[in-house]
Amino acid sequence: FWLKSSSKTPKPFSRLSPLYIFHFATMLNARKKILKEKGAQPTDLELEVAKALFDIEVAPSGDIKADVRDISISSAQELEAKNRVALIVHVPFKVFKSVKKIQGRLIRELEKKFNKKHVIFVAKRTMMDKNTVKNGLKFRPRNRTLTSVHESILEDVVAPSTIVGKRTRISVDGSKLLKVFLDPKDKDKENMESKLATFSAVYKKLTTKDAHFSFGEE
Repeated sequence: FWLKSSSKTPKPFSRLSPLYIFHFATMLNARKKILKEKGAQPTDLELEVAKALFDIEVAPSGDIKADVRDISISSAQELEAKNRVALIVHVPFKVFKSVKKIQGRLIRELEKKFNKKHVIFVAKRTMMDKNTVKNGLKFRPRNRTLTSVHESILEDVVAPSTIVGKRTRISVDGSKLLKVFLDPKDKDKENMESKLATFSAVYKKLTTKDAHFSFGEE
């Protein structure tokens, strides 16, 4: 639905319909909620997500509109899960704290706008190699290690639920399966139980690691 360029000479802006002008202004404002590196152009999906966020921000009523004003995205992608499509929204690390404040309510609002797709927010984090020396640092900050980043991604994926336990099962062939136990109190909230297979698919996509999710320790 983004406006495409044309070789034809455009009509004077004053002659355009009010509806066209409104749509154009809306998309310009929505585009500001996408932060891409090196001038990269957003995808249609990213524009859809940005517009949905902007719609929430300017809605006549709503208890999260003020918080949504501070939220921007860096990218978005869809992933086929077991019986649903997951919408993974990547958010700049610096603004992810704004997402966390309203994560449950924001997910609920976006899932209404995206035909009940499972929406998952993930902060954009940077990993540092063991041999990396950056900005004069002689060591890697712990939160930049592969293990730490994957642990943080795991917490992002299951939000707004919380993790109460983890176990790693190693098969005879050496393959590993991470068993993740979520707070049983969250089982009936936000359709969380229906999202367990989605959590596994998204975590696998983002980390290449296998994980199984359930409520409480089994």
